[in-house]
Amino acid sequence: MTRTVHCKKYKKELEGLEKPPFPGPKGQDIYENVSKQAWAEWQEHQTRLINEKHLTMTDPAARKYLLEQQDKFLNGEDFDQAEGYVPEDD
Repeated sequence: MTRTVHCKKYKKELEGLEKPPFPGPKGQDIYENVSKQAWAEWQEHQTRLINEKHLTMTDPAARKYLLEQQDKFLNGEDFDQAEGYVPEDD
């Protein structure tokens, strides 16, 4: 049976993640309050930010920036876009 959560990004019941995306309280919060769809969209957006902004994950400031953007994205707030990204036409 599929597990559902009330997704804080989409404000409705959606399919949940199969397990927390990482250990600790933050991972548990995402597991309990973020849908599988929202998490997949964040991962795609995170990749674009890393690539377009040339972020280095060994840099603590870059990791802090991504965590801030993750919170904004998953909470439905305004978040940074990747400057050079042009979405494909469907």
